[in-house]
Amino acid sequence: METVSDKNEMKRQLITQIEEQLKEIKDVDILLENILSGARKLVNADAGSIYEYDAKENKLRIRYSQNDTKQKELAPGEKLAYTSYSFIPTKQYISGYCLLSKKLVNIEDAYNLPEYIDEEKTEKRPYEFNELSDVATGYKTHSILTIPLIMTNGKVLGVLQIINAQDEGGNVIPFDKDSEFYISQFAAKVGSIYEYAYLTRQNIDRLVKMAGFRDPKETGSHVERVSSFSLEIYDRYANNKGIPDKERERFRDNLRLAARCHDVGKVAVPDKILKKEGILDDDERDIMKGHTCVGAQIFSPIENELDRMARDVCLHHHDRWDGGNRGYPGNFNYMDYIPATKMPHELEQALIGKDIPLAARIVALADVYDALRHKRCYKSEWTVEDTFNEIQSQSGKQFDPELVEAFMQIRDRLEDINKAISW
Repeated sequence: METVSDKNEMKRQLITQIEEQLKEIKDVDILLENILSGARKLVNADAGSIYEYDAKENKLRIRYSQNDTKQKELAPGEKLAYTSYSFIPTKQYISGYCLLSKKLVNIEDAYNLPEYIDEEKTEKRPYEFNELSDVATGYKTHSILTIPLIMTNGKVLGVLQIINAQDEGGNVIPFDKDSEFYISQFAAKVGSIYEYAYLTRQNIDRLVKMAGFRDPKETGSHVERVSSFSLEIYDRYANNKGIPDKERERFRDNLRLAARCHDVGKVAVPDKILKKEGILDDDERDIMKGHTCVGAQIFSPIENELDRMARDVCLHHHDRWDGGNRGYPGNFNYMDYIPATKMPHELEQALIGKDIPLAARIVALADVYDALRHKRCYKSEWTVEDTFNEIQSQSGKQFDPELVEAFMQIRDRLEDINKAISW
């Protein structure tokens, strides 16, 4: 018979196991997704969401939602509808109260909230439960456990909210005191891991921001969309190929960050070319091509897997699957390139097919999709139909056919992301 001591030891071991797995993750978004999964696993919660706090804008933004009950209704490889929205945190919202008070909130029944939030009945409940999500999804929320994620310096990075604790029979139950204890222990441990990933992302984003100052077309939203599209394309591709979970997690963690860096080499392109209104001539285009080599130089020498993937993405996201001369730079020696000079007009030696690194092939597709769906100084925004038809027509030519297949399978999700990330 399992004793309380045995149960506590098993929970401690599970926390340690999840913590070690999280320490291997470098990207904030991938980390948030895994923190949410880990917390739900720890207390057997059916659903949940994780929010990121932007102190500069004073906004809470929902980053990831998970729901096992709704996920089981979908076909293999499909995901729940993409959800991303932000709001100014106030104590009228459960998550807002949690953020502002830095207190754990445990609700037994979302539809029958108590008048007071403390046992002594000294503090009246300031928040209400918003039923709109339940109405939209047909899902019934009962128990809710919400806790802030706090850095070592006291700064709140976000809010973790898990929903509908379940017993061994799958029945919804309240989160008990043990759940509060385990989740509090878990949140304390992941706070420092989150902080490290947060600082890593900040360093990457500073690099991207520097390039963005030079190029008015490279907005923060473009970088965010390309990164998100790349991850979605890979997830579907990996599912189609049956890639093992451990390999998938490692790849997608690096991909999320590497995709953000795809155009950082534009920092070395002259302003007269970078900021030109209209189409570039051949000489200008040959100088612009050099941004691939500069980006690769930024991530050299290679120190880790992220450096390698970022270098590959920067260098090869304009190479073509069929090796056509409209792609570049092929096997050009990027370390020999001198910034702001012309690269060869014709490829010296093309890369073809799977000789192009997978991450670069993915970002190539994501980048073109975003470019077509958004207005540029030299073109209008393409329609959804025209965009998907064009990309389908380039299967086996500009793009990897297996990636195009995955891309077409997640059309609606990509469009949801495209609409959501428009800031």
